[in-house]
Amino acid sequence: MAQNIYDNPEFFAGYTRLGRSVEGLDGAAEWPALRAMLPDMRGLAVLDLGCGFGWFCRWARAQGAARVVGLDLSENMLDRARATTPDPAITYIRADLDHADLPRPAFDLVYSSLALHYVEHLQALMAKIHAALVPGGRLVFSMEHPIFTAPTNPGWSDADGGRTWPVDAYSLEGPRRTDWLAKGVIKQHRTIATTLNTLLRTGFAIRYLAEWAPTDAQIADRAALAEERHRPPFLLVSAQR
Repeated sequence: MAQNIYDNPEFFAGYTRLGRSVEGLDGAAEWPALRAMLPDMRGLAVLDLGCGFGWFCRWARAQGAARVVGLDLSENMLDRARATTPDPAITYIRADLDHADLPRPAFDLVYSSLALHYVEHLQALMAKIHAALVPGGRLVFSMEHPIFTAPTNPGWSDADGGRTWPVDAYSLEGPRRTDWLAKGVIKQHRTIATTLNTLLRTGFAIRYLAEWAPTDAQIADRAALAEERHRPPFLLVSAQR
């Protein structure tokens, strides 16, 4: 089973205080860019991998999705999602994405936000997603940019602010340990090329790719976001079966 860090009390307590946990999708700075990559939701069957508190599941239904299934490994996350979702057209299921069985073909859209960098066996999961999508179905996901999943030692410096950003052994893929909200969080580092080639080998057509950075308007509203222009924190991808 994958590391279930979201059921770690220290980690979960810190996570619930993040802006995206309190404000939902509107608290995630990358959400407008990710939303622009989504198809018209009306009448769709949607699968959310790593659904967390269920924010996207509820949004999809509000946009007209016919049914939504959310998968997550964390009981803490699922308990919160179920407590705030009275809609019978939304189903939450506990599942480890490295070993989840997905029905085939059953969904028009598979969506995932900041979960796939925890998945060890990405090729196997992508094969299951491809089989679970109807012909022409979409996969839209975000993940931590590999610059963020390759930390250990100082890699390069910011000439303007004098800060050093930790990027080390970028081409060496595999599990990386980081201390974020709690000690010993394990993320799976893989290069952009590996992620994209995994999609292509599985049979997906890549429709859009973004190395997310905040807009001028976002920085004007939240000055702290300017820091995110020094290196992209997120990789956003849209692919089609």
